[in-house]
Amino acid sequence: MTTKQLIAQIHQKKSFLCIGLDVDLNKIPEHLLQEEDPIFAFNKAIIDATHHLAVAYKPNTAFYEAYGLKGWRSLARTIEYLNTNHPEIFTIADAKRGDIGNTSTMYAKAFFEDLEFDSVTVAPYMGKDSVEPFLAFEDKHTILLALTSNQGAFDFQTKKVPERELYKEVLRTSITWKNSENLMYVVGATKAEFLQEIRQIIPQSFLLVPGVGAQGGSLSEVCKYGMTKDVGLLINSSRGIIYASKGKDFAQAAAEKAEALQKAMAAILED
Repeated sequence: MTTKQLIAQIHQKKSFLCIGLDVDLNKIPEHLLQEEDPIFAFNKAIIDATHHLAVAYKPNTAFYEAYGLKGWRSLARTIEYLNTNHPEIFTIADAKRGDIGNTSTMYAKAFFEDLEFDSVTVAPYMGKDSVEPFLAFEDKHTILLALTSNQGAFDFQTKKVPERELYKEVLRTSITWKNSENLMYVVGATKAEFLQEIRQIIPQSFLLVPGVGAQGGSLSEVCKYGMTKDVGLLINSSRGIIYASKGKDFAQAAAEKAEALQKAMAAILED
C-alpha cells in the first residue's frame, strides 16, 4: 500500500485508527479455546467487527512467536485473511527487528514477501545498514522506533549526545538514508509534548502512535501537536479495544470501543 492509498482510506473512513492484535490466550474468551485455532478465531472476529472503523491492524509478533509454529500459522492466517478480504487495510508487523546486512534483508523478506505485510517496525540502534535493507522494498514501509511510550525511553532516547537528545539525532540521521521516503516513525502518545519539535525534523512523515487508551495518552494532545495536512498519524489501541469483554460479546464490545475512538477522530478531522 502506498502512502497516498493510506491517506485516501483515512479520509474515506474518517479514521486514523490502528488496532493492535496482541493476542494472549490467557485473556481471550474461554469459549474460543475450543476452536482449532483460537488466535485466528479471535482475530477474525475482531477484524469482522471493526474493519470499517480502522485503517490499520498491528499484530505484535511476540504474541505469536510465543506459541511456536502454531502461533506463526495463526499470524499467517490473520494477514492472509486481511489481505484477501480487506486489501484496503494497512498492515503492520510489530516485530521491532534490528540487525545488519543480509540478516536485515532476510527479516525484510520474511515480513514483506512471505507474510506480505505493508510495513514492519525496526529498531535503529545499529544504524543505516540495519535499516536500509528494509527500505529497499518498493511500496513497503519501515516504521522506525523514535521516541517510545515506555518509562525506559528516558534511559537513552532523551539523553543529549552532546548537543541534542538522542531521539532527535536518530530522526535527523534517518532522513539521510537511502529511500528514507519509505520511513514512518513510532512516537508514544505519552510523549505528546515532544511532538512539536519532532515535527520540525520530520514535518510530513507518518507517525505510529501507541499509548492512547490503556497507557493514558491523550488523542486530542497528539493530534494538536502531531497532525499534518495529510493527517500523518496512525493511533494504535490494543488492549483497550480487543479485551473490552471476555464474554461471547467480545467482538461487539471491541467494535463499540473502536467506534468511540473513530467518532472522536472524525470530529477532529472535521475541525
